[in-house]
Amino acid sequence: MDFTTTIPISKSSNPIDYDSRIISLGSCFAQNIGEKFSYFKFQNTVNPFGIIFNPVSIENLISRVVNNQKFTENDIFFHNDLWHCFEVHSELSHSDKTIFLDRLNQILSDFHLQIFKSTHFQITYGTSWVYRNKSSNSIVANCHKVPQSQFEKEILSVATIEKSIQNTIDLIQKVNPNCYFIFTVSPVRHIKDGFVENQRSKAHLISALHNFVTLSLSKCNYFPSYEIMMDELRDYRFYAEDMLHPSQTAIDYIWKRFSENYISEEIFATMDEVCSIQKGLAHRPFNPDSDSHQMFLTSLNEKILKLKEKFPAMKF
Repeated sequence: MDFTTTIPISKSSNPIDYDSRIISLGSCFAQNIGEKFSYFKFQNTVNPFGIIFNPVSIENLISRVVNNQKFTENDIFFHNDLWHCFEVHSELSHSDKTIFLDRLNQILSDFHLQIFKSTHFQITYGTSWVYRNKSSNSIVANCHKVPQSQFEKEILSVATIEKSIQNTIDLIQKVNPNCYFIFTVSPVRHIKDGFVENQRSKAHLISALHNFVTLSLSKCNYFPSYEIMMDELRDYRFYAEDMLHPSQTAIDYIWKRFSENYISEEIFATMDEVCSIQKGLAHRPFNPDSDSHQMFLTSLNEKILKLKEKFPAMKF
């Protein structure tokens, strides 16, 4: 007897393997999936400018990076003892202005090169709700705890999101026409916006993505992470303690559904080897100096060397 309804997912015509170069962008769920790629030692870049929730802010960053438009003093501001930028996450903020600008531009340069080499973009949109800075009339990626009176809150229309998706793809394909895109909507609930407002937000994202992906099946696909969470895992036991984010069990399950359909079956055995090595590296012995543990380490190192011979890009 089945106790859940399983969402059908079509297998990718361009599956990910260990030669793929993946860029994961977007909400904190993009971070979750990106960490899975990193755990299994794929060539993966995750949110170089930190977590970004809305489509327009992702588009703006991609535009800056593709066009190699450096950050200047006009793009940053000082608030609460730190230098910030409205285009990036607060985890990058810094007390030193010069260090902050240098760091932003180094990330930009690195990301610029990564876009040229990428084979897959995995983009997760979190919300349609955005904050527009009144003084600049521009949508920000992060408010950095600046007083709310300086922003107008609004919801992006389906048409605006569609246009933003198109612009994002056009920018990337201008420098990398062979890149493949996997879009998804974050299952994280943005309850601070309100229960009904959260559903409106997700509905706008889903409608825009399906309108767009339906017309672009050769290069774009939609992975139903939101739908898996809402339907297959329809139970609060699959949420973290805050009752908003997916639990680790839910993340693991959604990753399983993703890997079954978007990763090449030919590398499943290699992924199992990597997982075994990762568990070995995480092992904490009672007696690290014992002969048995030294033999275990030697065996583990031999496994790592064999994998690195086959896949030189792997780093443990």
